[in-house]
Parts: sequence; C-alpha cells; structure tokens
Amino acid sequence: MGADSTAARHLVVVGGGMVAQRLVEALLSRLDEGSAGTGTPGAAGPGWRVTVLAEETRVPYDRVALTSFFAGRTPDELVLGDRALWADRRVDLRLGEAATGIDRAARTVVTSTGAAFAYDALVLATGSSAFVPPVPGTDLPGVFVYRTLDDVEALQAYVTDLAARRAAEGRPVVGAVVGGGLLGLEAAGALAALGATSHVVEFAPRLMPLQVDEGGGEALRRLVEGLGVSVHTGTATARLHPVPADAPDAATRAGHVGAMEFAPRPGEDRGEVLDVDVVVVAAGVRPRDELARAAGLPVGPRGGVVVDDACRTDDPAVWAVGEVACLEGRCLGLVAPGYSMAEVVVDRLLGGGASFPGADLSTKLKLLGVDVASFGDAMGAAPGALAVVYADPVAGVYKKLVLSDDARTLLGGVLVGDASAYAGLRPLLGTELGGDPAAWLLPEGAEGGAAARTALPDEATVCSCNNVTAGRVRDAVRCDGCTDVGAVKACTRAGTSCGSCLPLVKRLVTTELEAAGVAVSRGLCEHFAQSRAQLFDIVRVTGITTFTELVERYGSGRGCDICRPVVASVLASLVGGHVLDGEAAALQDTNDHVMANMQKDGTYSVVPRIPGGEVTPAGLVAIGRVAEDFGLYTKITGGQRIDLFGARIEQLPAIWERLVAAGFESGHAYGKSLRTVKSCVGSTWCRFGVQDSVAMAVLLELRYRGLRSPHKLKLGVSGCARECAEARGKDVGVIATDKGWNVYVGGNGGFTPRHAQLLAEDLDDEALVRTIDRFLLYYVRTADRLQRTAPWLEEVEGGLEHVRAVVLEDSLGIAAELDAQMARHVEGYTDEWAATLADPERLRRFASFVNAPDAADPDLTYVPERGQRRPATPAERAAGGAVLVAGPTLEVMTR
Repeated sequence: MGADSTAARHLVVVGGGMVAQRLVEALLSRLDEGSAGTGTPGAAGPGWRVTVLAEETRVPYDRVALTSFFAGRTPDELVLGDRALWADRRVDLRLGEAATGIDRAARTVVTSTGAAFAYDALVLATGSSAFVPPVPGTDLPGVFVYRTLDDVEALQAYVTDLAARRAAEGRPVVGAVVGGGLLGLEAAGALAALGATSHVVEFAPRLMPLQVDEGGGEALRRLVEGLGVSVHTGTATARLHPVPADAPDAATRAGHVGAMEFAPRPGEDRGEVLDVDVVVVAAGVRPRDELARAAGLPVGPRGGVVVDDACRTDDPAVWAVGEVACLEGRCLGLVAPGYSMAEVVVDRLLGGGASFPGADLSTKLKLLGVDVASFGDAMGAAPGALAVVYADPVAGVYKKLVLSDDARTLLGGVLVGDASAYAGLRPLLGTELGGDPAAWLLPEGAEGGAAARTALPDEATVCSCNNVTAGRVRDAVRCDGCTDVGAVKACTRAGTSCGSCLPLVKRLVTTELEAAGVAVSRGLCEHFAQSRAQLFDIVRVTGITTFTELVERYGSGRGCDICRPVVASVLASLVGGHVLDGEAAALQDTNDHVMANMQKDGTYSVVPRIPGGEVTPAGLVAIGRVAEDFGLYTKITGGQRIDLFGARIEQLPAIWERLVAAGFESGHAYGKSLRTVKSCVGSTWCRFGVQDSVAMAVLLELRYRGLRSPHKLKLGVSGCARECAEARGKDVGVIATDKGWNVYVGGNGGFTPRHAQLLAEDLDDEALVRTIDRFLLYYVRTADRLQRTAPWLEEVEGGLEHVRAVVLEDSLGIAAELDAQMARHVEGYTDEWAATLADPERLRRFASFVNAPDAADPDLTYVPERGQRRPATPAERAAGGAVLVAGPTLEVMTR
C-alpha cells in the first residue's frame, strides 16, 4: 500500500476556493508523481492526508468566471478540475464547515460544528471578502456584493423576479454598480446579461484606474457607454435610499433600495440622485485574515497574513496563500500569484526549497465584450519612460507601449478594444523590440498571400507508414472538408502510426487552408494558442520554471500529449534539472519517462554514449559482459553506437549501474536531443585526413550531450573531403580542409532526405564551435514542434542567408545571449542515469509489478537467431515449443 496512512502527516487547509483547490491538486499530483512506476499513490516522499475546511457548501469553482454564469454556464460547469480529486482517500473535504479558531500551541483548528482537527501543517487559503464602503443604506434589500456563486444566484433571482413585474409596467430594471474596476465592469456585464439598464459609478477619474492610463480609460469609457452602460467617473456614492412608503410599488418593495445619492461636486449643494432598483457593490476586496489575527499571527498594515517568500508565516507550521497572504507588504488580488503560492507551499511540504517567483500583475480579459489588456509598467512610471500611442476613437481602439528612454526596450503597455498584440508583446517585456515599435500597434493587414509555401509535388509521399501523398493531404482539405490536422489524420491516416510526418502534414494543411482564405491557428495545441517558438520566448523572458505556471498564465486546461513534452523540452533547455524531478517527470514522453527507448515487445533498449565512435577495449568488454549477463541483443548502429535490446524496465537500473561504473553515460537515444556525432578516423590514422576528426567529434559530442531540442539532432565530422562520416547528411556536418573546417547545416535523412548547405568555410576550432553553438541554439529557440533542421531552414524567414547573418554577423543582437546559454548548458550537464542511480526515489519508477518488482513478464518470449535472440512472433508464441524467456539469465522452457 505504500506509505502507512496512519503515519501520514496531516495538512489542514482553511478555505475552499480556487487556490485551495490548486494546492490540494498539486500536492496529490506531486505525491503520485513521486510513486510513478509503483502504482501506489503517495509511496514516494512524505505521506500526507489533507482536510479542507470550506465555508461555502460547494466544491471549489472558478470564481474568475462568475460572469459566465449569466451567459448560461451552470454551477457544475464552473467546478474546478476533476471531481475525483475530492473522492481521493487522502482528502477530506468538509463543505459548509468554517474554521472558527486556531490553537497554535496545540496545533489544532476548531470549526463551526465544534470539531477540532490537529495538524502538522496548516495552510490559510481564506481569500478575501467583498469590501463594502461605509455608505448608509448598503444593508438594504436589493443591495448585493459580487463575490461568490451564492451572490450571483441571489442577484439573478432578484433581478429576474423584479424584471417580470416591471415588464407589466413597461419599464426596465435599473441597476447600479459601485466600483469601476475589474469586478465592477464584470458586475455591470452581469446586469446587462439580465436585461437591466446599468450604471457604473467610480470614484477615480477613469475606469479600471489600476490597470489602464487616462487614454485607455477614456477609450474604455466610450466603448462601455456604446454598449448602453452609463458611466459616472470621479463620482462618490454618498447614500443609498430605500423605496418610500408612498411609492407606486411600495406594496412589494417598501424598504428595498430605490435610489442612489452621489456626493456633491464642488459648487453643488447636493449631489445627483439616481433612481435604481438594484445595487451591486464591487468596490474591491479585503483579505480574510480574522483567524490569523485572533491566533496572534502578524498581519500587514493593510491586512493580510504576513508571509515570507516561501509563503510561511511567523509560525513555521502555518502557511498562507492567495489573497489572504501579505507578501512584501501587499496582498495580490489575482489568481495566478495564488496558484504560484500554492505550488511553492506544496514544494516546501515535500522537502523542496521553492520560493515565490514574484507576481505578474499583467491582465488580459474581456469585459462587457471589450478586450482590455495591461502589462508591465503600464503607467510609464519608470524614469525617462517614453510612450508610443495609437488611438482610433472611431474603431474604439487605444494602444500604448511604454519604452525605455532610448525607445528600444519594452517596459509595459495598455491595449483597449484590440488586445490581439498582447500575446506577442507580454513575453517581450524587458527586451528590445527591434525595428519600429509603432509597427506593433498598427492594425494588422489582410494575410492574403502570406500562407507558407511548400514545394512538394502531389505525388510525393508524406506518410511512408501509410503511403499517403502530399496530394492526398491537399485533397482532404480541398475536397473532403477537413479543416485541421486531426480531421486530416482521420481522413487519410497520415501521421497515425509513428507520427514523424505530422509537422509536414500540418504545414500542408496550413498552406491549403490559408490559400482558401481560412484563418489558421498557429497554436501548439488546443491548450496553447502560441507556437513552440513563442512558448520558448515566453519561458525565456518570464523565467517560468514549471508547466503548471505556463499553462495557467498563457494557456488553458491541463495540457495534452502534444504540449506537455514540448514544454518539458523547452524547460529542459532553459531551466535545466533532471527529467524525472518534480512536475517534469509527468510531462515526459514514454521514452524520456524511463530514459530508454521502448521496443515493440514492451522491452527497452540501452544505448550508452560512445563519443565520436571512439571506445576502449575495456569499454567494449564491459558492454559485452552486460549484454551477455542480461541476455540482450546487440547491434552496432550507423551512428557509431552499440545498441542493447530486450531489457525489461526493472533491469534498467542494474544494467546502467554496471555501464556507469565502466565509464559510460546515457546516449540520449530516447530524447529529442543530440543523438550522435559520427566521425571517421581522420588524420590520426587515415593517410588522406587533414584534421583530427575524432578529437573534434568527441569535443562536439561532449559539448552538446543532453541538449534538448524540437527534434533529434545528428552531427558528423569528416577528416577530409572524401566524407567518410557522411557529414552532409546530418543536421550539422563538419568537413576538414587544409585551412580548418567547413560547416554545413540542415542535412536530414528520413522520408525527406536533404543535403546540408554550406554555412561557413575554413573556420578554426574556436570559430567552428562558436558557430555551431549559435546555430543549434537559434534552431532550438525558433523551430516548431518536431521540426528537423532541414524544414526549419526552408520555413524560417530569410532562409539560410538569414541564419548565416544571425550566427556569423549577430544581425539580431542575440549572439552574446546564445553564447551564455550554451555555456550554462555545458557547465550544468549531468548524466541522467548516473543521477538516477544515486536517488532511491527516482529508482522507484523502474518496476514491472508492484508486488513482485523482480518478476519477469511471462508474455516476453524470444527465439534464437544468428547466435542471439529476437522477439517471438505471434505465430511462434501460439505454436509453443522451445522459447526463451527474458530474465537475468536465459532459460529454455517448453510449453
């Protein structure tokens, strides 16, 4: 069963909102990831059981999407995550049971039912409550706050009932919202959705004063008023009046709110009075820190439980996350920072050292159907900041970029009415935009004629597995009505086997759709609207270190088998770390997940690195003995490797323990990374060699080993023009000359073979390495998912000449950054298998059966062939007879 539940530590979470849900989900996910391969939840790391004390009677739901309730979404559709989370045996969700007191000395929490829960760790996730300003009349019937599902259901019932009665009178329901910020405009949208005439009353001189500047506020005001909502800015609410007893509808509404009185403006004796039927107060929030105050925990000057960058309070057993946490003197009212805090606390509970990465207060949302975005230094507060503004009052568009004093570096921006540039601009904060910054603000022109082109003739085979031609893919779009890659796969079977042709299939589909005038998404998958290259830049610029944070901030959902491995590769390139550490383990493809290539019979291959094909006799003996002892099939590959086939998953650690002891390391045959650097013997032995190709191949392989990329990488080094290493068929090929080295790029084998193209000539060793460094990292940064270097060179704007300018002339000004990134990669490299063998928790993954970890799978049967063994065919297994069964040693069995 894994960790004994009776010995598991107890975590009590006070609060049942979005951040509490994320914390519990992340904790269980981390515990389950830690036991991957054992089948036992929570078997790795410390055991935890969780009690969640939720004041509301509903399971956690998406509070950010409350307004969608008025567009027809049901409360069930707003529920967060998988309901199975709350059925997990490790979780006890107490709905409608609020925490009423904390005894820190006894480490117990008392609830509204009188129950007491002892805790080993306590997390306060109590969030915020709606701030109701001290205005007389806010306690009248018909006055609502806008915070919970109960609030919006009550508002809907009230307005719907009133509207039915007003319909007989021939007049609409009039509603007013106190507050013109995010919540206020959402509330106004809710009233509009209910058919009420709305007013928005904001004390500040503009709408959304914390997010947009004066120009953006004015543009937003025009757009909102164009939707029939009256806007009152620079206006304070002085009092709410009840319906008088002599009013026409006093019989049903006496004592309910009936009017809103504004504070007088300068020169006025009395403020304006607005007749209203319903009032929504959305004037901000206040942290729910009353429990912490009563328990003696420090709170901030404006409220909130004071925490450090680990989200820990003054009491080491108590944590606070979300809107109730006061970090560096302020509470953060957005959900994304709360999610980050939840991840930090989970990491700390499991013995990690995560710290809060900082708050990204950028926002992009649609309010009353109006796009609004704000990011970075939106108000231009930085010394010397410049603003580039584009405004089109007729179209209702306002865009502003805030730049450094040299008008080059992006510091922030405001987008109102058209926020389409947000996704591209937000990741560029702090970097130079290049060119004319105003180009980012001008309306986008029609994309006609901009479709990507492909030179493949119709008869060219695209999918060799299923014999699908380019013409058949095009016909699926033109004639069969397929509008995405998924439909084309279903129609033609292209890409349904090995999947290696999918990038080309996607390219063909995109070309045909764009030629037909259909807008085509460049998104990686349904969870990310960005391409792989855009996601790479987002991670590079923002410093995001986890998939969870990336999908929360820039995507949607939980990811899929397309985006998760891609993001894992991007994070490995930019962040580093072991592929089986923490959340990264769950993102990997099948092969990366166990650091071995799965074969068709379910066993795995073992491929130790042999840099440049150079191996000592002792190394050969060690490989041979491992293969003999474990009964593995051996083969020398075209990439100067020795492949060992037939290893069961539980044998992998024992095999690698011996190989590592013999001086070998992982060859990364399982990863989208460097595979091999092939070489001839060069000037060391060959009478034609002019340079030491073996030494250069070894240098390059040890430099680029473990470099994660969009697809596999293969290099070759030939010691002379005779080209025995076949370097021009590689992603990077190096050919020796009398003066140094020529370097070729973009050569690929496979179903679309390409000869590499000359990038530079007669380079010395240092220049050669620097050139390859920059080429590889520019490819890693900008290529699409599963795109080899050959199609990348064909599709990158400017082609080889552009790449040559970037690599050799630093045309984009990124050479120093690429050099530094490669230096970090080289310095930070560790052998994945050696690191795994040193970590008992990682080794838990390598087991076939939980209850018999050393047992062989009886379905793994083999027959002898050419002095070795191969997997038995189904017919051979059915026929019975003598077969070989995989095991530490080979045994002959008779069926």
